Amino acid sequence: MSEATYRLLEESLGKVVLVRLKGNRSLRGRLKGFDQHLNLVLEDAEDISNPNDPKKLGVIIVRGDN
Repeated sequence: MSEATYRLLEESLGKVVLVRLKGNRSLRGRLKGFDQHLNLVLEDAEDISNPNDPKKLGVIIVRGDN
């Protein structure tokens, strides 16, 4: 992970972030944590792939290879 990526993730801890995944999916949630593989822990997460029907997911782990 580059220094710039690490710094951006550090600054984003505790803030609401938008994560775009493979397959045209999007998640929004509060960044709770991350690791060197870019695995992310989001709380109060929502799947907002369909803006007309967001789905609440709660606390989730997003694998870095997604």
